[in-house]
Amino acid sequence: QVQLVESGGGLVQPGGSLRLSCAASGIIGSLYTWGWYRQAPGKSRELVAAITSGGATNYAGSVKGRFTISKDNAKNTVFLQMNSLKPEDTAVYYCNLRMLGRPEAWGQGTQVTISS
Repeated sequence: QVQLVESGGGLVQPGGSLRLSCAASGIIGSLYTWGWYRQAPGKSRELVAAITSGGATNYAGSVKGRFTISKDNAKNTVFLQMNSLKPEDTAVYYCNLRMLGRPEAWGQGTQVTISS
């Protein structure tokens, strides 16, 4: 079973940057989609960004132009570079991995807090 381990959350001031990482253990295959989701207090979990095994990306409108998702295939790792952070980006961020024919995997979540 693939397990995901996240790192990189923290507290930053508005306008600052953070980089989240999520590493998968085990074999993930050649067809998959990585996703970063977030959940703010009292709100539903939402998709922030996704990247396919082929490299196609998509972003939520609220983060487009500020966040960048990327992956390192050799390390089975996905990243989320977050720039120009706003207080409304405060949430617990979760990575997700969907693999063809296998159960999806979720990271444990990492807190991102944007505050002055």
